[in-house]
Amino acid sequence: MIRPFIFLLLIAIFPLLPATSASTQGNPPDESARSVFEELDRRRSNAEFETAAMTMTIHNARGRTRTRELRTWNIHRENITKQLVFFEAPADVRDTGLLTVTENGDETQRVYLPAVGRVQTIGASQRSDRFMGSDFTYEDLGQQNPDNFDFTEMDRDSERILLEAVPRRESQYARIHFHIDPQDYILLKAEYFNNDGEIFKRLEPDEYQNVTGDLWRPYYMVMFDLENGRKTELRWKERTFDEPIPDDFFTDRQLRRGIPR
Repeated sequence: MIRPFIFLLLIAIFPLLPATSASTQGNPPDESARSVFEELDRRRSNAEFETAAMTMTIHNARGRTRTRELRTWNIHRENITKQLVFFEAPADVRDTGLLTVTENGDETQRVYLPAVGRVQTIGASQRSDRFMGSDFTYEDLGQQNPDNFDFTEMDRDSERILLEAVPRRESQYARIHFHIDPQDYILLKAEYFNNDGEIFKRLEPDEYQNVTGDLWRPYYMVMFDLENGRKTELRWKERTFDEPIPDDFFTDRQLRRGIPR
């Protein structure tokens, strides 16, 4: 259920449908389905400030692993979301940073690689690239604005609501299936389809904790790359809510300076 990871992010099978769903074939929008996603989005965004420390473990197809330590800073306000991600360890990736800013539906992502020594903007053609060798792409770490999808409710019972989301803009995904808990509106699973109608990635959040009111957060999630037999795990070690974060954290200058002290 992340908004970016976290923001993503992010966040299970039914007979496969054509890559172009009914929601894009001239039928009126499914407002009921959209309202479900909007409620999920509202609940996962209702903490204005959030910081976290986490461990990323990347598993390749041969079972070998790489472990990385990260910190994130997030601000959620009306019509604007900002997320800063920095790697702390190991030494070869320390101070690598990603800044994602979404304002009035427009998203920009900028990355800083110490070895390159400059801030680079992530272009549309790079959104499907793996982020730092993980199974999360830059697109996965962006914001999932409801305005960027056409939604259809595929199924519903007492344990989950299944939504199909078809991207309205250029995307590596032909469609996404979101499995949502109908009581707490948390993301149970997301399945990502290619243009051949096959599920080639799957996100599974777990270990949800009720932070306060209707705010829930997963403390573990895994992204599976089903095509290549890989996966990337994220485990949260700590989280802090509603402690103010300086606005100047979310700048190119901070990306160049490295991990905030």
